[in-house]
Amino acid sequence: MKPWTLMIPLIMSATTATTLHSSYTNPILPGWHSDPSCIFVAEEDNTFFCTTSSFLTTPAIPIYASKDLTTWKLASHVVTRPSQVPEINNSTSQTQQDGLWASTIRYRKGKFYLLTSYVSMYPDFKFTGLLFTSTDVFSDAAWSDPLRFEIGDIDPDIFWDDDVDGQAYITYAGISQVPIDLETGETGAAYKLWSGTGAGLPEGPHIYKKDGWYYLCIGEGGTELGHQQVIARARKVSGPYEGYEGNPVLTNKGTSEYFQTVGHADLFQDKKGNWWGVALATRSGPDWRVYPMGRETVLFPVTWEEGEWPVFGAVRGKATGPLPVAEGHSVPGHGPYVDADDEIDFKSGSHIPRHFLFWRFPNEDSFTISPAERPHSLRLLPSKSNITGPGTSEETTDFDPAITLITRVQSHTYFTYSVDISFAPTKLGEEAGVTIFLTQYQHIDLGIVLLPSSSPQHSSSPRPALEPHIRFQTTHLDDLNTPATQNVSVPETVVQALPCPRGEEIRARLQIQAVDDAHYTLSATLLHSGEKFEFKRKVQSVLVSGGTGRFTGVLLGAYATSNGGEGTTPAYLSRWRYRGLGQKTE
Repeated sequence: MKPWTLMIPLIMSATTATTLHSSYTNPILPGWHSDPSCIFVAEEDNTFFCTTSSFLTTPAIPIYASKDLTTWKLASHVVTRPSQVPEINNSTSQTQQDGLWASTIRYRKGKFYLLTSYVSMYPDFKFTGLLFTSTDVFSDAAWSDPLRFEIGDIDPDIFWDDDVDGQAYITYAGISQVPIDLETGETGAAYKLWSGTGAGLPEGPHIYKKDGWYYLCIGEGGTELGHQQVIARARKVSGPYEGYEGNPVLTNKGTSEYFQTVGHADLFQDKKGNWWGVALATRSGPDWRVYPMGRETVLFPVTWEEGEWPVFGAVRGKATGPLPVAEGHSVPGHGPYVDADDEIDFKSGSHIPRHFLFWRFPNEDSFTISPAERPHSLRLLPSKSNITGPGTSEETTDFDPAITLITRVQSHTYFTYSVDISFAPTKLGEEAGVTIFLTQYQHIDLGIVLLPSSSPQHSSSPRPALEPHIRFQTTHLDDLNTPATQNVSVPETVVQALPCPRGEEIRARLQIQAVDDAHYTLSATLLHSGEKFEFKRKVQSVLVSGGTGRFTGVLLGAYATSNGGEGTTPAYLSRWRYRGLGQKTE
């Protein structure tokens, strides 16, 4: 029996459910959706909105919309123009450490506020505060250029003390706070609010006011197995804050639960006044070893009686709570549902799907929908750098950081992804293929590449002939954050000649499958009539878990590169398919 056969009855896709119950399944935003922040906006037809981190991917900072907390649709991206955050394209990081980290989304007086920070790790740890605004959350173009401000650390939160003087305050990791002028970005002197309970790395703060108390809720312990959520309160926004004796209010540390690293939570209310929380979590179990989808967004109910401390529900794969009813209105917006399949044929007049992601901002000329010479395809022009890049940041002096890579999030434990590639390479090193991509230092690839022939050559030939090959290879760190004793198998590179003469177009279907929750299978089949060729390799998903991408998760997609050579031959993608086959929740 296939592994997903058992899972499908347990996990009904939110997009196909016809009735609403008080039961739901986590994660509500499956696949890489880390550091969530959510709000409820009655003025937007009683809609919930959530945002998650994006690091170096673009378009950046997704906003999702829902009416019932279980059905989520992409509403917009906050950062879609290189001019908004030019630092993204100036980054030479091959890991996921640079970029736009955790954000906070809030709504006030008809305007959405998205607060985040751009972080640079090399040569020094630096961060810049960024505040974006919009009056149309369903439009990419409506998001403003950022108001830039100085910040003392990461994870900024914004809070208005409307019951006092309306002053806006920024609170950030540490945990410190500053008043801010939202017209100029000028901030006042910083002051410490709270040091947490002693678990270390206090971060991800959010402030809420309820029943005359200011509540400060933060994450602690780092986003690893010691992650937890703790809370304190004060009578003034500036403190002093007193920690709750019952801390931590949320954690799965020290348990055998499948959902681990739970924390970095945000709280919000629904139309009926019920409180809810979202947090990040990894589906890894306490081994915290295999979690290719990285940090995902989970939902839990919160009970918060007047004048009392909030009581957080547990984070489990199967959960219950007083879910709101959508009242017959569909989720607004034009983006896809977060758990939707792909059936994309790149028709003439269409656009790059809104949920597709690039690594940094791409060279726009590298991606063309339905070009005149090949309708109903996506043309990829190769980048000189391959998807690994030229090396470490220390070694990088002069290279184009834009790589020809187009992806989507792996949003199911079990799935099949495939794409047809038409490619006629003519120069040494030209390559096009598919990838399981975590960072530029951790990815698993299956590509068609032009290499010297291994067949015997005529002695008068000045150089070896070139012929197309299929190449399977894994790029990884020596340290995968996994003990060698845990039987990690790093596969050797496999190169096999294709039965196609040089210069003749290759038509192949490249496929990636999650055959179980710990392995992928990559395969290639030629589509030429009369040509028989099949290639298949199985690989452990621990190779794209953690390491240089422990804060993100796997992306699936296609690439084209000259591998540092002079090649410019385009590759054409068609019949892009992604089918989710089920979720593992325990």
